[in-house]
Amino acid sequence: MQIEFKQLTRKALQLTAASLFTLSLGGAAHAASQPGEGVSVTPIFPSIAEERFRGEIAMAGLKELGYDVEEPKETEYAALMLALSYGDADFSVHPWEVLHDSFYQKAGGDETMVQAGSIIPGVLQGYLIDKKTADAYDIRSVEDLKKPEIAKLFDTNGDGKADLTGCNPGWGCELVINHHMKAYGLEDYVNNNQGSYFALMADTIARYQAGQPVLYFTWVPQWIAGVLVEGKDVEWLEVPYTSLPGGNEGVNTMHEGKNLGFAIDRVMAVMNREFAEENPVAKTFLSQVQITTADESAQNLKMQNGEKSVKDIKRHAQEWIAAHRTTFDGWLEQARSVAN
Repeated sequence: MQIEFKQLTRKALQLTAASLFTLSLGGAAHAASQPGEGVSVTPIFPSIAEERFRGEIAMAGLKELGYDVEEPKETEYAALMLALSYGDADFSVHPWEVLHDSFYQKAGGDETMVQAGSIIPGVLQGYLIDKKTADAYDIRSVEDLKKPEIAKLFDTNGDGKADLTGCNPGWGCELVINHHMKAYGLEDYVNNNQGSYFALMADTIARYQAGQPVLYFTWVPQWIAGVLVEGKDVEWLEVPYTSLPGGNEGVNTMHEGKNLGFAIDRVMAVMNREFAEENPVAKTFLSQVQITTADESAQNLKMQNGEKSVKDIKRHAQEWIAAHRTTFDGWLEQARSVAN
């Protein structure tokens, strides 16, 4: 009887040890797959709904790494940089490297923040007019708008000046446009109309669809590029020479042989420096995330066609991840590889 009891006891101990070993392995596997567990992350985005898509992709990856990702804060770019600098937010995937550099530097620059990676390369900005008017009157440059007969073509309020659909205050692009108005001597010939950009662009598109000339500022990626298509519906206007705020004339502003007057830029992942140093897994992941201008423009067009709720945007992000799962998993594995 004693022998049987000892044998049973030995087996029970063996089973317990095996169970504990299995649990230990399971716990280790879980920790390895979710190295960010227990760490809270605060994203910060601009208040432009059309730019949330890339943020949802980034947040989804951080959640798969175990991070507790809070709902993103929203503000304009200058305040966004200050929040990252002061540690009121941990990351953003929205600042443009050149366009928002003055905001970045004034908020503390590399001392308080880290530019972790290039989220969208090859982003563009510039001035466009409808192709029909461009071809009919041989309008190729903003300099042509200084001819009274040309300016009058784009006059929507009867004052004889061309009406430009401009960019919202606080976005950064308005600083470049205001600079261009003075640098190229356009103030007496062009009205820079600012307000709610997408409402103004709805009027601009309606004018185009009615066969009227249009003049507007835009950027790519964006849904407008899918409605007013470059080379088919509209043409970029050139500037006579590169002139940017702060005298930053050495950047590349050339696109397909045209000087657009704005830097050919990159959207960056920017992080609070302390958070980045303490969370190399998150930094490694965000340094790899990248989507194309075509991807974001296509998603923006879905929003314009009615799929514009936050729920819709989250679904768009999940659909993008599913379509790029192998690449996405590669980003996750690389991030997990740097876990302590």
